[in-house]
Amino acid sequence: EVQLQASGGGLVQAGGSLRLSCVASGFTFDDHAIGWFRQAPGKEREGVSCISANNGKIYYGDSVKGRFTISSDNAKNTVYLQMNNLKPEDTAVYYCTRLPRGRSDSWGQGTQVTVSS
Repeated sequence: EVQLQASGGGLVQAGGSLRLSCVASGFTFDDHAIGWFRQAPGKEREGVSCISANNGKIYYGDSVKGRFTISSDNAKNTVYLQMNNLKPEDTAVYYCTRLPRGRSDSWGQGTQVTVSS
């Protein structure tokens, strides 16, 4: 069973930091990229960042460049998203997923990040 468990969200003040974790199981971690997505109320799900376990190539959405850092620990099948200088507009439910997604893959419940002004 493919599982990707996101955790580490919480309530922080603007300018604060959080580190999200995504623990993966049930598939060959090294054969996939792992991506972070987020969805704010009333908005479409948005790609935040992605890292390839195979070659280390990294992508960031424009709104988070310079503030967020993605990393992976392949031995632990875990991807992290370090979020610094958080802004209220970062408030969303954050999800992690393997890329490409399989037909049976679930987004799960994600982890809530709330940034207060």
